[in-house]
Order: sequence, then structure tokens, then C-alpha cells
Amino acid sequence: MQDTVPTQSAFLTLAGISKRYAGVRALDGIEFACERGKIHAVLGENGAGKSTLIKIIAGVVQPDAGTMCLAGNQVSFATPSAANAAGVVCIFQELSLMPDLSVADNISIASPPRRFGLIDARAQRRRAEELLAEIGCEDVNPLMRVRDLPLSRRQVVEIAKALGKRPQLLILDEATSALTSADVEKVYAMLARLKAEGVAILYISHRMHEVEALADRASVFRNGRHIETFDKGARSTADIVQLMIGRDIAAQYPARPARKPMTPVLALENLSWEKHLDRISLSVGTGEIVGLGGLDGQGQKSLLLALFGVLRGVTGRIMIDAREARLGSPAAAKSAGVALVPEDRKTEGLMLPMSITDNLTIASLGAISTGPFVDRAKESTAVERSIARLQVKIGAPGDAVSTLSGGNQQKVVLAKWLMTEPRIILLNDPTRGIDVGTKQELYRLMRELADQGAAILFYSTDYDELIGCCDRVAIMYDGRIVRELEGDELTETNIIASSLNVHTETPATAGTAHA
Repeated sequence: MQDTVPTQSAFLTLAGISKRYAGVRALDGIEFACERGKIHAVLGENGAGKSTLIKIIAGVVQPDAGTMCLAGNQVSFATPSAANAAGVVCIFQELSLMPDLSVADNISIASPPRRFGLIDARAQRRRAEELLAEIGCEDVNPLMRVRDLPLSRRQVVEIAKALGKRPQLLILDEATSALTSADVEKVYAMLARLKAEGVAILYISHRMHEVEALADRASVFRNGRHIETFDKGARSTADIVQLMIGRDIAAQYPARPARKPMTPVLALENLSWEKHLDRISLSVGTGEIVGLGGLDGQGQKSLLLALFGVLRGVTGRIMIDAREARLGSPAAAKSAGVALVPEDRKTEGLMLPMSITDNLTIASLGAISTGPFVDRAKESTAVERSIARLQVKIGAPGDAVSTLSGGNQQKVVLAKWLMTEPRIILLNDPTRGIDVGTKQELYRLMRELADQGAAILFYSTDYDELIGCCDRVAIMYDGRIVRELEGDELTETNIIASSLNVHTETPATAGTAHA
């Protein structure tokens, strides 16, 4: 049953909004409203219609039917610029920054301050500093090129750019998915201030704890339809998930098999790199999922890149099957049976304009080629098998991979590497920005791959994932592994304490900390 806020108190009202793409229903007769001074969460699986909804509100696409009102006046935005002019500003999950321009240039790109008809660089820099300060991120240098920033800082710049447009309706689409935990807290404070100033906020997130902490109201979408709107606290997390996916989730994480002695597939001895990795020693056994925990930015991502041959100047030893491996390049790592699912699927994992088929087969061309030519029959069989194995929802294999939802794009990245039949799988926060249903599928796949003999090293910023998926978890702090947790010790309390490099000596935990 659809339940919306009274339209007389709403700042934004949608009535009968529908949209189809090539015969596929993206939105079907949506009735929706949100108020000033409230944070309204928009929830649903990837492909539920959330992205189409916000693109219509933001003027990116036009609806096939229906009307939209802003502050009681009917509006229709032909372009995002028109929406911005009316006070509607959207922060999309796919960043809109220009990598070769500076932070200051990007923040003021639409309307730079001018003096004597020319861009006033000094005023532009001051403006960037002020906006970054508004979200507590003064550490970002306005003169740095965006391409030289890590993903989390690029996301901060995107948020500052949106704030500079002084929104009356702010839409955030997974805006915290790439942020560090400290930056997430700063965004929370910023949203509280905007809410107090009467800004209407639409918040799209798959992180249920964020929704619980922030949202005054929430609306659930499924298969292009508005399912229900409810106030904060009216529905439990389990209720919300069931509304989102249309089915009950009895167990979020697959059962872990009983621990038994593992034959090390991957063993690291005193691995070091510049100031980011400090004498890392760690092993991952056959059929084992080992988690990497700790606060973001403590060396976890550098460790995965080092193991995939991306970094230069790595010292120490990497052993695969008890033999020293020289992983001097990604090609060498792939040949050694190593696969990496990277942090940012859009820029590091996929070739967005190319087809789903091309993206799936790019890492395993040797297996489907005869001499210099791709065997189309082998290619078709391999692609069909991969799509079926990961249950990737597609239109046709020849479609551009950019047409897929975020969760299905992530499945393509994973499927691409599984086609190489790797023995060692490195996962860099693979569930970032994907829905609960797809997350469950990935959890089951991880355990299935481990049961088939793969060794998996899994970095996640989600403590629940580490506890639910991993056989043991290595906590990193300042480039070192400071503690390994398993069994009864693998708790949120111990993960948090170890992440802060605080070691509590209790009967359950005594003697487990090491430098």
C-alpha cells in the first residue's frame, strides 16, 4: 500500500510519474512527496527505480507521464542546470568531477567568481576552502588536481561542489559509500545543519545503519513501484529489507564450515612498501576467507595492490604454494592465479562504453581464442555461463555495461575475474554501494568459492561483513597488522578496539595482540 506525506505540507510532490526504457518499466505511476527540514530516505534494491526517480527530479531525464511540483508550483526541468537554478541539487554515486582540473576549479566549474571578466583564481580558491570547511574537510588542498586525490577525498569535493549551489532540495545518492568513517560523521553534521535551515533532503543509501541514524521518513521502491512510506522507527530493519526484496531473509550470511588446519596458498613475509606497509606477515589457506579490518586508510588497499603487482618498490617475500612469487605486474599476478576486484568498479574495474561481453572476457581472452582470433562460439558459451552463475540481470550481452545497475556492474567485475579461474581472490570493499539482496548473493558466492578451494583476502569497511563472512580477520593500523581475530574473539568490540590500536586484556582476548 502506498502512503505519502500530505501534499499540502510537501516541498516536492510527484504524481503519476512513469518511465520506460526500451520497453522495460523503470517507474510505474509513482506518487511521492517530501518536506522541508526533513531527511527522507529512498530505499530499494539496485534496479528498483531509485536512480531513475532522482534523475527525473534532477532534470537528467524526462518522465513519460506524470507531474512534478516544487513548493506548490508545477515544474519540468529540461536540464540539470534548470533544476540547479530552481534549487534542486543532486550528488550522484558516479562522480561528475573533471580529473585534470584542480579541486577549486571543479567546485566552481558552473559559475566561477570573476574579476574584470576573467576567472578570479584567488576568490575561487577561497570559495573552495570555505565550502570544504563547511563539511569539516579543511585538509583537502584546493589547488590539487582531482586525479591525485584518493576516492574518499574526491567524494568530499563532490559534496562541497553541491553545497556551493546552495540547494533547497539536496539529493544524495550513496554519497557516503566511498568516505572514511571520520568523513561520514562530518557529513552527518552537515546534513543536520542543512535540515535545521529548512533544506529538503532525499537520501539514497544501502547502509541501513545510516538510514536509521539520519532519516525522518523512508520510502521503499521495488520493481519500479512505490511500495510504502513510513516514519522513523515504524519499521524494523528486517521489515524494511523484506519490503525491498519482496521476500524474507532468514540468514544474511552463509554458514561457516568448522575450522580445520589450512594449507597456506598465499603467505606474506615482512612485506613493506614506502610508509604504507610495514613488515606485513600473513597467510591465507585453501578454502579460507581472511578479512582485512581496521579504520580506512591503514594500508589495507595498498596491501591488495601490492599483491596484484600494481606497486613498485615492494620489499619482503610473497609465497604462493610455498614458492616465492615475483608479482611485478598485474599480468604476472594474473598468471600466478591472482585476481583483484578493485575499489571503484566505474574507473578501475569496467570499460563503461564497451559491451557486457567485452568486459566479461577481457581478462581471459587466451582461453577463448584460437591463435590471434577470438572464437565466438567459445566466447558466447563462456559469457552465458558467467551470467548464469552470478545471476547478472542484463538486457543483452551486447549492451554497454554502463546500462546495468550498480550491483549488476559489480557482478560483471567479479565474473570477469572468475573466468580466469583464480586460486587467490583479492576483494577491495566489493559490496560498496550495492543493495542487500545483491550483497547476500555475493556473500554466498564468496563462501562457495572458498569451499571450492579458493583463498580469499577480503577488505571491508563494514564490521558486520567481516564478522559474518570471514574465518579470521587481520586488523591493520598504521600499515601494520596489529591483531588477528577468529572464533569467539571475532566481535565488533574487539574489531573497534584493535582498529584504534587499543588492546584490552580479558580472558577471551589476552595474548592476542601483537605489533
